[in-house]
Formats: sequence, C-alpha cells, structure tokens
Amino acid sequence: MNTGNNYSESLPMDSSSTLRNALMLTLLIGATHSLMAALGLCLMFMVVTELFSLAMGVLRSRLVPATCLLASILLAATLTSCAELMAQVWSLQWQQHLGFYGALIALQCVVLEHTGFFQNGWRQRLRLNGLFATLMIALGLLRELIGNGALGNPLSWLSGATQTDWQGWVLMADGGLRLATLVPGGFILLGLLIAAWQAWRPTPTH
Repeated sequence: MNTGNNYSESLPMDSSSTLRNALMLTLLIGATHSLMAALGLCLMFMVVTELFSLAMGVLRSRLVPATCLLASILLAATLTSCAELMAQVWSLQWQQHLGFYGALIALQCVVLEHTGFFQNGWRQRLRLNGLFATLMIALGLLRELIGNGALGNPLSWLSGATQTDWQGWVLMADGGLRLATLVPGGFILLGLLIAAWQAWRPTPTH
C-alpha cells in the first residue's frame, strides 16, 4: 500500500513549500556567520537527511496516513539528536558554536517529507542539496571574510583539534565589517549573490 501521495497532500502545496523555504532561509542566514559553522551544518544536514530518506523509504509503504506524521517526527528527532550527541563528542566547541540551528534539521526533514521531496529522483535531490550546500559555504566564507577580516579562525574545532591558539588566515589586520556577521548582513549578502546569479545567467532567447 503506497501512502506517500496522500501523506504529502496533507498540507497545501503552497503553504508547505513556503514553510520549507522559510526553514532553509533560517539555516542560510543563521548558521553562516562563520565558515566553520556553515561547513559543520552542511555535513550534519547531509548525513541526517540521507539517513532519514533511507529509513522513510523503508517505512513509508508500511505506514497508514494517520501514523506517517508521527513516524517522521520521531525518526527525524532521533537522527538529529544522535547527530547532536556525536557532534558534542567530536567537538563540544563546534557544537556549541552551531547553536540551535542543528536541531532545526529535524523540523526540516519533516517538512521535506510532507512536500514529497524524498520521493523525488536521486538526481533532483542531489541537485537541490548541492545548491543548498554551495550557498551555505559561499555565505559562510564571505561573511567571515568581510566581517572578521580573517578566514578559518575556529576551523580547527570542526576537526576535533584541541589547540585554540591558531588564528586562521588574517587578511585585514584592523578587522572587517561587523555587519556582515549579523543577520542583516546575511540578508544583504544573500540578496547580492542572487542578484549576481541572475545577472550572470544568460537570458533565454525565443
């Protein structure tokens, strides 16, 4: 019995898509204040969503529509909690620096399941995940570079290193523009990247 279509239709497509995009935007702006945070969240996002996709692929056809939502919530919360615990064991400083944004991955998994994202072909999922990861890393790199005048300052946390005296690559001795590391600066940089992409992309001819 295939209940995937009924499950994905439990929310209107326009409202669920808006919620999905809003959650993506929250991660893009909130977790890209540094390159280390962006890389770490990308890694956690890819691992959790892929494991969630595999598990729901096995469970989806065995669940009735009334239990799909509960199952997806429990599965997403379990996988995200395990990822958070592993992050704490690997590098407590990195996990604390990431804040609550890692926990939002569980909510993102549930919303993506509602919209039928995990039932798409693997090529489409890979393309969208790649776009999300590219935006995360680009924003993290630009915001750290412009905001701090340095690059990779706490990057050693992500590798689990205990040394904290490495200051990264200092490019501007006087520091950078602090606004870039704040939420308004994240919105501004994201808007500039989208505008640059629209300007660079060739206009289709009819």
